[in-house]
Amino acid sequence: MKLRPSFKSIPKATCFDLVHSFHKFHIYTNNTIIAMKTIYFLSILTFFNFICTAQSQSSRPGIHSDETLFMAMETNTQWPSYRGMFACGYMHDTGIPDSFNVETGWNIQWNVPVPGLGLSCPVMWDDMVFITTAISESDNSGYLTGMYGDIKPVNDTSIHTWKLYNIDKVSGNITWERTLHKGKPAVKRHPKSSHANTTVATDGKHVVVFLGTEGLYCYNTSGDLLWKRDFGLIMSAWHVVKSAEWEFCSSPVIFENRLILQVDALNQAFVAVLDLETGKTIWKKERDEIPTWCTPNIYFENEKARVVLNGYKQRAAYDLENGELIWQMDGGGDIPIPTPLVWKDLIYFNSAHGRHAPLMAINNSVKGEIAYPKKEDEPGKGIAWFYDRGGAYMSSVLVYDSLLYRIRWNGNLACYNPRNGELYYEETVHPYSFIASPVATDGRVILVAENGDVYIIKAGKNFELLNTLPLGETSLVTPGITKGMIIFRTATRLIAVGSGSS
Repeated sequence: MKLRPSFKSIPKATCFDLVHSFHKFHIYTNNTIIAMKTIYFLSILTFFNFICTAQSQSSRPGIHSDETLFMAMETNTQWPSYRGMFACGYMHDTGIPDSFNVETGWNIQWNVPVPGLGLSCPVMWDDMVFITTAISESDNSGYLTGMYGDIKPVNDTSIHTWKLYNIDKVSGNITWERTLHKGKPAVKRHPKSSHANTTVATDGKHVVVFLGTEGLYCYNTSGDLLWKRDFGLIMSAWHVVKSAEWEFCSSPVIFENRLILQVDALNQAFVAVLDLETGKTIWKKERDEIPTWCTPNIYFENEKARVVLNGYKQRAAYDLENGELIWQMDGGGDIPIPTPLVWKDLIYFNSAHGRHAPLMAINNSVKGEIAYPKKEDEPGKGIAWFYDRGGAYMSSVLVYDSLLYRIRWNGNLACYNPRNGELYYEETVHPYSFIASPVATDGRVILVAENGDVYIIKAGKNFELLNTLPLGETSLVTPGITKGMIIFRTATRLIAVGSGSS
């Protein structure tokens, strides 16, 4: 609420001085007047208290710098989009149990079926859990797990129904469901992929789903459709073998009243910022980029908000307000998938495939054309540190309690100093396939293998495996964290883990 200038100029102490003076003026009147004046006094007190409180609230700092962005992640209690607030992947003081048993129900709050196939991650706001799926009339092949190089897409041209679910966090019951789209998928899926890969974004009022070719949808949390957009065919395919169609996988991001989209496809490539209330384009910039499967993020340079994108030909940042290109770099893994991560004044990029598999930290003050480093010990301007073969193909990195974690597809986990890149350890958690990105809470790093085993690692500079817990079936999805609960998505189910159930 904005206050009139005359009231905003009243210091908070003056508000209470005025009330105190008013009280002293009337204290010696007769009883009748006292009674009448008491009512008037209470009204004045309420009025001045409202002004003082509103003035105090209006002066509270928002997210306007790298410090306040980091503080927002540190104090966050919501999980509003892919891997939480600004994709940070962690939440403090959740009280999530360190063990559970899906088979017996111990520490399982609820365990519900989800029809169809979907790799969208659970998103939570208050008591709402949002998830999407694509239900095929004939495709029952599931996911092909393990490490392999098969690029042939699943040949399924049957009718699909795309669904959005709002699930009650306490009970696991469906609050409402909406059909987003029905028809034949325009793009085929990878054997490890689905037709509902992208994660929902919410701010507690809006719920945004981006399905690529099948459309962009914005609902309110009551399930009313507010607006939708169609960007035409978005051909998410490998640029080297164009018949390798792998479906769209870049999740939307909400920041304040803006919606950020990254679309890097075979037939079109752009970054756009939309008005969240109306869906109208505020700005849109074409990109010189090959197909990627990356989700964008936000960082700050001084008090300027930037949109940052991972990529191969155009790893870059743009001004949030007008789309001005701030900096760009080419090179790296030529099938970019991970999301850039922000920590304090650094931005972390990581990718793999082909000659390079970079893991790097870039300063948030960087500008202009940035050269891909030729030497690890001399990375060049604007780059804090760099490893040419340190990155991961599938998963995004995690920075938790001032340590950076990177998990590779083959189960290789590395822990670094996020400030200078010093390697603390590198260990194989298990020689299996890991697609999901790591998350963390209460001193524990949580990793999910494709076979459905959950590995609990003690956070710290030394590797220590605390526990291995089976989910009971395949899981390729990064879990979602909320107070008192962590939610896992398997091939067919949504499983909520929290204390108190047996």
